[in-house]
Amino acid sequence: MQIQTSAIHALRDLEHRAVVPPVHLASTFALDPATDGGDFAYQRPSNPTRAQLETVLATLEGSAHAFAYASGMAATAAALSTFTAGDEILLPASVYGGTYRFVDRVLPGRGVTGRYVDHLDDLTDADFTPATRAVFVETPANPTLRITDLRRVIELAHRHDALVIVDNTFMTPVLQKPLELGADVVVQSATKYLAGHSDLLAGVVTTNDDRLAEAYRLSQQAEGGVLAPQDSFRLIQSLKTLPLRLERQQANAQAITEHLREHEDIAAVWFPGSHSEHEARLHASQANGPGAVLSFELAEGLDRVAFLEALRFPAYAVSLGGVESLICRPATMTHEAMTPQARAAAGISDEMLRLSVGIEDLQDLLGDLDQGFAAARPR
Repeated sequence: MQIQTSAIHALRDLEHRAVVPPVHLASTFALDPATDGGDFAYQRPSNPTRAQLETVLATLEGSAHAFAYASGMAATAAALSTFTAGDEILLPASVYGGTYRFVDRVLPGRGVTGRYVDHLDDLTDADFTPATRAVFVETPANPTLRITDLRRVIELAHRHDALVIVDNTFMTPVLQKPLELGADVVVQSATKYLAGHSDLLAGVVTTNDDRLAEAYRLSQQAEGGVLAPQDSFRLIQSLKTLPLRLERQQANAQAITEHLREHEDIAAVWFPGSHSEHEARLHASQANGPGAVLSFELAEGLDRVAFLEALRFPAYAVSLGGVESLICRPATMTHEAMTPQARAAAGISDEMLRLSVGIEDLQDLLGDLDQGFAAARPR
């Protein structure tokens, strides 16, 4: 089945055979007194609705295992919590601020260190030590939209017995499937495109590795950061429109990108492939489209605050991937956990704005941006 069909029909053959699956809210389930057995016992380790969601997520990803968590960071934390004292993780300098916070402030207390690399495509064998246990990848990177050669990094990491964990939030399995390229683990903030309506928190970890799957299953049971049944149900429903939503968002984003590239009020615009022809070819070889996020800076002399205040449609807010457009300032919002030095190394300036494009009418979005630019010009 193609992914749009899978998103709708992945649950067709499950036990209840309902077109819309039921929601199982029970926190506990009756067991067989003779055997103490049963498919479900308590909501934390297992729940029918969450299990249904995980079936859909695994189907879309093409993975053997999927695990739903209460937020994107809970999923990322689970993926990064399998490492032990003395282990090292390599990450890109422009990694998402929440991941940076977890690696910088939480993992050191467990004896695990993170080492940041300006661009993962510059990795060589010399960058790996016996302590290097994983490479964490974002491609496109957030918010610089830099592209990493997944095939090369995967081959290099595996040569040194290191895992490759890919944050695929910006692409989703609709546009990019890192597991098919050889990655070991994929994490996503399902809060973003998978849910798509800015009204729930969720995260997902997918893998084909049975040993890692057991570790993630243990993390759900022992740490309890699981997705609740009602949110699991809502995410199942949202996934049915994911390919359609993303198709419209991506078309809008491409048109806006072209508009900004030629605009006199724009100093720079970044999108997947914008940094070089090599990155453009690379992204095209491992993804099925550019996605719907872009970043830009206003031209010198324009008033950023006046521009943002004048906008009618993109809300000035963190997050991305919803049906509504959102705009944020990474330096003070999504990446505020980074030091100024770390942001500079990552290429995140104080004036960079990140735009997540929604499904609104394109002409309304273009007109709104243009009136915002007009409001920002010196008077």
